[in-house]
Amino acid sequence: MRQALLHELRLAAIALQFFTRLPVPAAVGFEPAWLNQSARHFPLVGFVVGAFGAAVLALGSWGLGTMLGVGLSMAATAWLTGAFHEDGLADTADALGGAVSRERALEIMKDSRIGSYGAVALLLVLGLKAAALASLPAALAVPALLLAHTASRAAAVALIRWLPYAGDVSQAKAKPLAQRVSGGGLAVALAWVGLLAAALVALRAGWWPYVAIGLAMVLVGTVACGRWFLRRLGGITGDTLGATQQVTELLCLLGWVLALRWA
Repeated sequence: MRQALLHELRLAAIALQFFTRLPVPAAVGFEPAWLNQSARHFPLVGFVVGAFGAAVLALGSWGLGTMLGVGLSMAATAWLTGAFHEDGLADTADALGGAVSRERALEIMKDSRIGSYGAVALLLVLGLKAAALASLPAALAVPALLLAHTASRAAAVALIRWLPYAGDVSQAKAKPLAQRVSGGGLAVALAWVGLLAAALVALRAGWWPYVAIGLAMVLVGTVACGRWFLRRLGGITGDTLGATQQVTELLCLLGWVLALRWA
């Protein structure tokens, strides 16, 4: 039991190291297979990122006003993750924005330069996220950020589980993530989301419509992204997972705005 717990802690640390700038002790170690196993804890990483962004948002809004608080929060999360997911969104938009073949789309994703589709996608998604957060009072923006960052990482895990890898596995930057996640791994990822959702509702019962609509929006976004990637590419790549995270994060925030409007 103790060894199993230590292994899960190791996997969580590896996931944190892979997706953020946070330092991890060298004693954690690393084996390629652990990266694939660590996918079950991607939502936990999202919670950490969301908590960091939420703290900056709360402090910034209190000291500088809502808009500056939102801007600083988004800058903080982009810094913490090294804009890892935003890069995937831009690459995916450049590759799939035009009417190109599957082979050409995969080539475009490998290009480090950003094109017009990628620039517009970043502008729209980041702008809409900022607008959504600014539309929420701080008391709702904080839990919305926590849920959006957590659930959007689970969306990426779901696609790793359900869809094949579309590119050349030998050329993948993180080969273990090109392999499908086990059913148990997806279950753990979803459990992290369920745990946070239950905690938010337990903290304030009136938040349940926000949580429910936010998660429903994430589900719709996950299915839509998966169907699109399967049709255009025959599966997923690392960039499309980043795009999925960004899109579903935005949709979750929009779900909270919808719930507020209907309240």
